[in-house]
Amino acid sequence: MNVGMSNPDLTQPAATPRAEGILSPTYRAATIGMVALISLLAFEALAVTTAMPTVARELDGLRLYALAFGGLLATSVIGMALSGRWSDRKGPAPAVWTGLLGFVAGLLIAGFAHDMPTLIIGRLVQGLGAGCLSPALYVIVARLYPESLRPKVFASFSAGWVLPALIGPAISGAIVEHFGWRWVFLAVPLLALPAAAALRGALNSLAAPTHVQEDKPGRMVNAIGAAVGTCLLFIAGQERGWAAVVSFISAVTILFVCGHRLLPAGTLRAARGLPAVIALRGVAASAFFGAEAFLPLVFSTQHGLSPTWSGLAISVGAIGWFSGSWYQGHYAAISRQALLTRGTALMVLGVVTASLATFPWMPVYAAVLGWLLTGLGMGMLYGTVAILALSMSGEHEQGSNSSALQLCESLMVATTLAIGGTLFAALLNVSHTAAFVANFAITVVLAVLGTIVARRTQTPT
Repeated sequence: MNVGMSNPDLTQPAATPRAEGILSPTYRAATIGMVALISLLAFEALAVTTAMPTVARELDGLRLYALAFGGLLATSVIGMALSGRWSDRKGPAPAVWTGLLGFVAGLLIAGFAHDMPTLIIGRLVQGLGAGCLSPALYVIVARLYPESLRPKVFASFSAGWVLPALIGPAISGAIVEHFGWRWVFLAVPLLALPAAAALRGALNSLAAPTHVQEDKPGRMVNAIGAAVGTCLLFIAGQERGWAAVVSFISAVTILFVCGHRLLPAGTLRAARGLPAVIALRGVAASAFFGAEAFLPLVFSTQHGLSPTWSGLAISVGAIGWFSGSWYQGHYAAISRQALLTRGTALMVLGVVTASLATFPWMPVYAAVLGWLLTGLGMGMLYGTVAILALSMSGEHEQGSNSSALQLCESLMVATTLAIGGTLFAALLNVSHTAAFVANFAITVVLAVLGTIVARRTQTPT
């Protein structure tokens, strides 16, 4: 034995195993599969928006144009409500496979449709499937990934939305122009199959919870009621006079009653803890999408931007969203509460700045910078809200609370857009500026409300 040699086992520090990431062998297939599905959902939503004017003209269905969008949103509400409790009872696998089947079947029905009613049936089926998928994917995140990796998973989800937001409309336009609008619907199922295959292993490894919470009575009835209310909002937007007023009041009343019963107790008053977390998702999303809906029109009418430049200006918000999401996913030293506080503050600053584009004296570049800040704030809080909701949920309620997050967002965004659209139509005869100011006033109020709700997300002690 050579005494001049040191024993390396005693003198060298022990090698520490490298921490697994979301693309390590354990999680790679599930991560890729989920991000691929989210990208397909995002691409389809944006692509159909681009293709629908051509579809409506060729199928002679301009009168049913709004229903092609409103119907999908309405049935997605039913899908979300069903998927959450189903995932709590049986695990996420049945909801994922049913959602995929509905999504693909709806796309095929729409793609082969020869009249507008058939296409709308396809959109209804598609919405039911898409609604089933979203909460189930959140449950996969909760049950498959350790809490330390969840911020990065949700950051990857944001990336799955951003790329289609940047290139989806252009690709859709090229498909419609060179191959026909049907391929906007028919191409997506071909890509959904590999994504589903990548998720199979993860889904098979997740067993159903051992403890199941009793479901609220009448959940299905309330989900259908919320769907009807959502459809009525879109119908109200197409009506004039008293018909519009009656439809709108009926829709808001139905949504309030059914939404109150579908969401956790205290959500509508932002009670401290989980209810405030869920409420913040709806408030923030309403502020963001409410502003986004009218910014392209502002850039066009008030500043003379072309559709291309208006679209590029709006895409800056998507870049900000991804940047904020990446930030929250990679800086673990920052508390979740701090992320919510900073995110909501950035949204207030951003929405106020962007809304000043209503006035011709506001430089476009300054408004675009404001929209970048809005997206940055939204990205910081969107994933954070999901992480907090999952951390506050027992295994037996992860599905229902994930469903509540997305239901709150969908119902509040639909209501905000309907109110904004009604105000815009009513004030347009007064002046464009007055119509825009009224809409952006709503989004500013919502953004400020978000800063208040964010302070209530901490669990009471």
